[in-house]
Amino acid sequence: MLNKLLKRIGVTLLVVFVLLNIMAAFHAYKFTHFYSNIPAPLKPEQMGFTQKASAIFMGVKFPKSKVVDTFLVAHDTVNLVTSDGLKLESWYAKSDSVAKGTIIMFHGHGGSKSAQIKEATAFHNMGWNVFLTDFRAHGNSEGEVCTVGVNETNDVKSAYDFIKSKGEKNIVLYGVSLGASTILTTFNRFPIRPSKVILEMPFGTLIDAVEGRLKIMHIPAEPMATLLTFWGGVEQGFWAFGHSPENFANNISCPVLLQWGINDIRVTEKETNTIFKNLATRNKMMIKYARSGHQSLCKNENEKWLKCVSEFLNQ
Repeated sequence: MLNKLLKRIGVTLLVVFVLLNIMAAFHAYKFTHFYSNIPAPLKPEQMGFTQKASAIFMGVKFPKSKVVDTFLVAHDTVNLVTSDGLKLESWYAKSDSVAKGTIIMFHGHGGSKSAQIKEATAFHNMGWNVFLTDFRAHGNSEGEVCTVGVNETNDVKSAYDFIKSKGEKNIVLYGVSLGASTILTTFNRFPIRPSKVILEMPFGTLIDAVEGRLKIMHIPAEPMATLLTFWGGVEQGFWAFGHSPENFANNISCPVLLQWGINDIRVTEKETNTIFKNLATRNKMMIKYARSGHQSLCKNENEKWLKCVSEFLNQ
């Protein structure tokens, strides 16, 4: 009798384990893909029973982010081609006077370059050229697959090489969330040498990023965070648990400004402090914003952002 009970428990646990892995594999695939010309997913309250069941077990498809060009600064559209053959759409706005240098800007997961128009306008008003790029699978760039900062390093390198080819000597890299973490990862893959780096809300590791996403969905972190991370890496061909921007920070020797919002539920204070600690440069600043979460710090606390960023760039 006891043996039969134990066998049933074992079979039940095995079935649950297999089902969890199947669900995780489907959700990881949907999390790393964005599709052109599809509608936004329905809200849960708009779904029927079958649609809800499908969303729970297999995830939902998400459309590519839209680009809305409300950038009032005169700018050219530039199409880059990455080393792995994808076309990336970028905007290049030159300073009206003698430029201090060029700031290359990278947006967050699911965003686009138009999400950074306010920041780009502020940088331009400070006397800088600005160059904004849509990551692969985002905005008007090619591709459907987002590897959450792994292959996106090719996008950062392409933008950096383009600006360097223009003879620019003073290059600043600016990234938010995914953009910031990808900048950290790029230093681990390529011998880039910008003058300065500004990082806002980078995640520490890929599993941290997955846990942060589950938090905002009100889903317990484990075991799904580990399973999603594992399957995401398997499906995209890399060891996901080795994707650790917080460790890659030790490759940066130029001045760095690291910024984070205290109310951020996606990126923790521990992640932020670890990245700051690991930065190899002695010339580093960390600014925390008391009234902000995982959002545009420039838009939410504009006066403080302008002061801190301007002081850092003028050092």
